[in-house]
Amino acid sequence: MRQLSRFQNILFLVGGALMVIGAGLYVFGFCQPASWIFLVGALLFSSMQLKQSYDGDNFVIRRLRRIMIMADILFVLAGLLMVENAYNFLLPFFQNHVRNGLNAYIIYIMGKWVVLLLVAAILEVYTTHRISNELEKEAKKR
Repeated sequence: MRQLSRFQNILFLVGGALMVIGAGLYVFGFCQPASWIFLVGALLFSSMQLKQSYDGDNFVIRRLRRIMIMADILFVLAGLLMVENAYNFLLPFFQNHVRNGLNAYIIYIMGKWVVLLLVAAILEVYTTHRISNELEKEAKKR
């Protein structure tokens, strides 16, 4: 795996911390600022994780990297849905253009950021653990 520079590593850690702070603040009722904090953290975290590339030929690590990229996309989508839940930007569209607009908005938008965040976190923990194990196996072979 290509390692991040010191500055990129700091951005990676700050992004992760901002995600945790944003999710915590959202739960405690500070929805509007927390949603932006989480979204900025998700963008930092995901972009720095995308910079870590794997140039080897191990199929398992390549597959795990693709799963990790999917988790990064889910983190950013969770941040966008969190912002939507805090500000209800799409609610007028649903009310004006969708049959049973408020019900559809509640069914498709409200609270779905939690599901995306949970799935992304599970995928992230799994892939991080498995990639480190695979890299150790690869290092022992050499």
